[in-house]
Amino acid sequence: MKRRAVMQCAGAAAVAQWLPASARADARAVSIGVTPGPHAEIIEVVRRIAERRGLTMRVEVRDAGRGINADVASGGLDIACFQDAVDFAAEMQRRHGTLVNVAPTVTRPIAIYSRRLAALRDLKVGATIGLPREAAAAARALILLHNHGLLTLRDGAGLQATPKDVVTNRRRLQLVGLASERLAGALDRLDCAVIDSPHAARAGLLPARDSIGMEDARTPYTDILAVRHADRGQAWVATLIESYHSEEVKHFLLERFQESVRRPW
Repeated sequence: MKRRAVMQCAGAAAVAQWLPASARADARAVSIGVTPGPHAEIIEVVRRIAERRGLTMRVEVRDAGRGINADVASGGLDIACFQDAVDFAAEMQRRHGTLVNVAPTVTRPIAIYSRRLAALRDLKVGATIGLPREAAAAARALILLHNHGLLTLRDGAGLQATPKDVVTNRRRLQLVGLASERLAGALDRLDCAVIDSPHAARAGLLPARDSIGMEDARTPYTDILAVRHADRGQAWVATLIESYHSEEVKHFLLERFQESVRRPW
């Protein structure tokens, strides 16, 4: 009886040696926190791919990413998948770096929308452009306007740019600050407005279909996967990233979102 038990243990060990590292590491399901909308849809595709590779995932969808980072830090979740890299870095500075960014996911581009103009070249001198009033969102919007040649920001303004950093504004564009949730509703009285993807979607606007200028996929504001520092070298993290950056996900993004959700990898 004892000999048989020893043989069974040895057999189990042999199987474990034969299994890929990801399968050995993933005896339990890893849990991932996402927001509703594109992240939740994409992660379902990723989950199916990861499962075929031996990684079991449990998905938790939370409005506005509520408590996701805190729960990853405390061990209640394993992965955060909802936040852009710039917001994440700022939060980690406040939290003293409890989590680490391990890979890009998708870019949900901010874009310029208008009900009056067919193209950015139609902007006249003195035109009004709505910008988010919130500091971080305003900086992102100003960088977009800079990248489209509508104004120039001073060297060194970086990701903290404010309207005070505008050094060239040849068309004398009037920058109008509004709360993000009010920008879409103000399109009837503004020449155009810079609106982020979540607020645009609530107004029925899609960047690829409805905008006259949008953010590049490889922006600093790409969304990311984040895990605890201690987990960054785990086999399941590599499996998750490989599953996300797969051809199957690439095709899903193109078919489901076209360019309204963009791929930075």
